[in-house]
Amino acid sequence: MAYGTAKVQTAFRLPVELVERLKREAQLQGRSLNNYVEEALTRATQAKWPKLPKDYAASPEDLFHYKGHIPSPSQEMLKADPKLAHIWNKGA
Repeated sequence: MAYGTAKVQTAFRLPVELVERLKREAQLQGRSLNNYVEEALTRATQAKWPKLPKDYAASPEDLFHYKGHIPSPSQEMLKADPKLAHIWNKGA
């Protein structure tokens, strides 16, 4: 989690047993409930993009097909992996 990131307060209805388990896990890790849940949700929603080999080549047809079935990489992912950026933008 990046410090200084804009945040919004929200409310969810969760089962009592789930909240109790979350509180126990947060306490075991020496973290606040908010921090524990934020980290868990962040990990659960991050796209899983592998690094591509330097010699990887994909046709625009392949990318057109996959773009409808896989999540778009974030700008950070594209900046960190120039090969992915090239291939992703090639199929755009």
